[in-house]
Amino acid sequence: MSSSSRQSRDRELPEGAPGTQASGLVLVDKPAGWTSHDVVGKVRRLAGTRKVGHAGTLDPMATGLLVVGFNKATRLLTAITGTDKTYLATIRLGVSTVTDDAEGEVLQTRLANAVTPERVAAAVAGLTGDLQQVPSAVSAIKLDGQRAYHRVRAGEDVRLDARPVTVRRFEVTDYRRAEDGTTVDLDVEVDCTSGTYIRALARDLGEALETGGHLTALRRTAVGPFSVADAVTLEDLAVRFTSTELSEAAAGLFPVRRLTGEEASELSFGRRIEATGSEGMVAAQAPDGTVVALICDQERQGRPESLSAKPEIVFAPAPAPARAPGQDGGRT
Repeated sequence: MSSSSRQSRDRELPEGAPGTQASGLVLVDKPAGWTSHDVVGKVRRLAGTRKVGHAGTLDPMATGLLVVGFNKATRLLTAITGTDKTYLATIRLGVSTVTDDAEGEVLQTRLANAVTPERVAAAVAGLTGDLQQVPSAVSAIKLDGQRAYHRVRAGEDVRLDARPVTVRRFEVTDYRRAEDGTTVDLDVEVDCTSGTYIRALARDLGEALETGGHLTALRRTAVGPFSVADAVTLEDLAVRFTSTELSEAAAGLFPVRRLTGEEASELSFGRRIEATGSEGMVAAQAPDGTVVALICDQERQGRPESLSAKPEIVFAPAPAPARAPGQDGGRT
């Protein structure tokens, strides 16, 4: 790339674009009509780096929080994907669709005139807690190497196996009956584990009430400790690139173990250090505040007495060795 081309490209990047030098997370308020892949592509261009990913797909019709990582912070995304989520949704009772949302073809209509708030409350209670949930047939789950939604669109009858999920809270915040009584719209808020399909909750609620049901709106408001209140729009990001630096993000996600300089050096080479005494992943923080690695207590194979902290993900490079006086490479 010529110097003039690089200068032109740099002028197109927003203020604060990290390029390949920094790493962090961006909290994006995804607009309706965009796929999660579309958002990643946009952030790649705005950040000035190719290494970008996201922590959990949102459907095109959905809006809300999409956690995007760039450069080394992409290695945090797997851990973030597995955290709990919070959603605001609107469920329409009385209509079933192919996709369990408003974008799909209508399969069946059934009168919802017998639905009452009391019946809704009982059905919602039955869909709260530990569940075996059958994902929507148009999910991104792979069957024999092909996404389920591709098979549905090709005309196949797709049936997925039930999966364990936990719905920690399923609260109805508003109840609206259509003037003709044929449908009922429910505004709900859901706290759930990763892998829970809100479309499937809408479908199952409709079936429990013998009316059918589907989503007409969905917004994700929280992913683990991250809130949509702190997210930015893509338009704002195009003006000023704002992100959470990798070490700050990791320290906010996991308990922190403060290291000595020697421990930080050992971890940066992928070596074990003394056990943390904690369950699960821990952010290992060097004396300067940099998170060097994510570590987890593990026994060495066949040696129960050898519990130590193993680096699962190493972020920081090994520090350069200090030179002895006079070893300056021959420079004067």
